[in-house]
Amino acid sequence: MTRIALALPAQLEARIEAESIDHGHTIVSRAAGAHELAAVIEETRPDCAIVAAEPRYLTPRVMSVCDAIGVRTLALVAGDVDRRYAATLGLFETLPTDSSWAVLESQLEQQLDLRLSQRGELGAGVHQANGSTKRSRATVIGVWGPSGAPGRTTTAIGIAAELAAHGHSVALADVDTHGASIAPTLGMLDEAPGFAAACRLAGNESLTTEEFERISQRYESGNGGFWVLTGIGRPSRWPELSASRVATTIAVARDWVDYLVLDTASSLENDEEISSDLMAPRRNAATITALQEADRIVAVGSADPVGMSRFLRSYVDLVESVANADVTVVMNRLRASAIGLNPAGQVIETLSRFGGIEMPALVPYDRPAIDASILSARTLVDAAPRSAVRTALGDLVASRILPAVERPARARFGLARLRG
Repeated sequence: MTRIALALPAQLEARIEAESIDHGHTIVSRAAGAHELAAVIEETRPDCAIVAAEPRYLTPRVMSVCDAIGVRTLALVAGDVDRRYAATLGLFETLPTDSSWAVLESQLEQQLDLRLSQRGELGAGVHQANGSTKRSRATVIGVWGPSGAPGRTTTAIGIAAELAAHGHSVALADVDTHGASIAPTLGMLDEAPGFAAACRLAGNESLTTEEFERISQRYESGNGGFWVLTGIGRPSRWPELSASRVATTIAVARDWVDYLVLDTASSLENDEEISSDLMAPRRNAATITALQEADRIVAVGSADPVGMSRFLRSYVDLVESVANADVTVVMNRLRASAIGLNPAGQVIETLSRFGGIEMPALVPYDRPAIDASILSARTLVDAAPRSAVRTALGDLVASRILPAVERPARARFGLARLRG
């Protein structure tokens, strides 16, 4: 017997209620709208909720309450408009409104079986990890940079593309809760943000590698394609990316691909210090958690006086947030017109003197190549394969990220190509 909460139009509610009772289930509440549904779910804690995929009945608040309590949510759609609306909330488990009760019941049972199976898999994984009998497969790379658009997204996409070009399976995830931009950069739709959907499934303990491939989009290329988990289209949706969900999503993704590249936001502020509610969600939790879970961090700064000042001030916060992390510093947009003669030498000396940073990777300013990439919504590997910026990013991956056994005998360095 399943305890069910309903939030449906009157005629549909009457049919679903009658059929569910005939099959031995219990209706614990009948809500006239989303606000009432959220309240009764918190009070009655049903096993599942069957909801019409309309703003009147289904809202982010309803999804948040269901996720927090662990209530399975099945949305009924009357057409493509309802289906798209459910997708904007990260809800892909939908069925047509005219589905028979047998179909609805089967879907609910599959959700429950998947949840129990995933819970067992996660428990087994923890046990094996504690016993040192299993190592996660993927290498997680967090790409971070201070405010001021130093080129985090361009670098993250470039790293993912270079790793894919080396023949690895790669996933690129947009974890930025302030200004997600991977989807428009690669010409992808972000109506249904993939990373938020993964976090929702992780919160329900139903995230699997198969689910990753269902909710992600694929960037196809003859030089090596990769999976993309797009970011939230509206910054107001940041509560969906809680610390625990992000950590679980990354943990499951380690068994999905060889490399997981995370494009993060700039802010590392621990805002709980100024909050009176210590249990409230944190907007920067997604970025901080992603960087703490990463095996390697690529810290990107802009190679000009303002950009380096911002980077050095924020770099201190990065080091404090992810102590003992393997950090590679990348100074982007290097050019003599902003630095003066010998720009490479000046940047290296400045970082060493004021930040104690040695051997940064240097990426030259190549506006035509970046513009060509943005215009075509393609990676630099495809849009400008011979450009200086693509060469520098290729050198970064070959010399700093790939294992030594995969590196070319003579790795190329972008620094050698820079001219004052």
